[in-house]
Amino acid sequence: MTKVDIISGFLGAGKTTFIKKLINEVFTGEKLVLIENEFGEIGIDGGFLKEAGIEITEINSGCICCTLVGDFSKALKKVIEEYHPDHVIIEPSGVGKLSDVAKAVEDVKKDVDIEITGRITVIDGKKAKMYLKNFGEFFEDQVKHASTIVVSRTQMMTDEKVEECVHMLREENAKASIISTPWEELGKEAVMHALEHGEEIEGLFEEHHEHHHHAHSSGCGCGCHHDHGHHHHGGCSGHEHSHDDCSGHDHHHHADEIFTSWGRETAHKYTEEELDYIVKALSETEGYGTILRSKGIVAMTDGSWKQFDLVPEEYEVRSGQPDYTGRLCVIGTALKEDELLKLFHI
Repeated sequence: MTKVDIISGFLGAGKTTFIKKLINEVFTGEKLVLIENEFGEIGIDGGFLKEAGIEITEINSGCICCTLVGDFSKALKKVIEEYHPDHVIIEPSGVGKLSDVAKAVEDVKKDVDIEITGRITVIDGKKAKMYLKNFGEFFEDQVKHASTIVVSRTQMMTDEKVEECVHMLREENAKASIISTPWEELGKEAVMHALEHGEEIEGLFEEHHEHHHHAHSSGCGCGCHHDHGHHHHGGCSGHEHSHDDCSGHDHHHHADEIFTSWGRETAHKYTEEELDYIVKALSETEGYGTILRSKGIVAMTDGSWKQFDLVPEEYEVRSGQPDYTGRLCVIGTALKEDELLKLFHI
């Protein structure tokens, strides 16, 4: 039987870094397959995993639950039949619903010999309160349906703020194992203990979902009626209003109804000043819409390549490996695409 861990995390939570720790330190010696889904036209993550020899199946079209029940179920069966992995890590989009992902995986159990051993959610401790307030429906779902919750960036928080964050998460999920110690300080045994505790309560979810997960009317299993070939939908993302309006709806939202993804390839070569202006503008202003996450890899005028990654009020720029062209992705609500084109000199 192949073990399956679903590792979710709201945008920019540090999910990829945690997966890297699991691969390098916790699941060593196991035959691993990582299957990831990016919300957006252009996938940026995954480079270090390819370098580590981990097989990547990157899927960039459609919502995560549609992808899982449709193309993803075929991908999952294929990798298990061809690679016979000990462990499969599923990394859903940062705006996917963990409940939908888990149900989709459960639905393909009849075709492949798999067992979900963990539903892990990585939470940015510094932004958890803001995300809960502004995007409750999506953020709550990832918290409530987790067997293990990993709070990232606690090394940047006071002890009081960490306790406040954990208390807030406990109100949403009383049973999950919560890792609040900075994971750089944790050894393999400590992480395994937290994951094993999560695995112990995994059985509780099956009964819960059988009772609570409502029937979906569309063929993809998520209740959304949309064209899988594009990402720009109406709904909340097209309106100028408080985010609280979105999270207050009574019906089941799909990520494509709330969030918009903008992605481009670019051959433009950026100066240090241009790139610095871009990341500051996206992370610190609202002139381009409400930006939740942006990432990219671009060529620089001095011949080097840079990767950037940002969330509201914070960004990181680091050296990158040359790619076939520059790639950009921005995720948010009410994105101003014409202004983004100007900002990136496209």
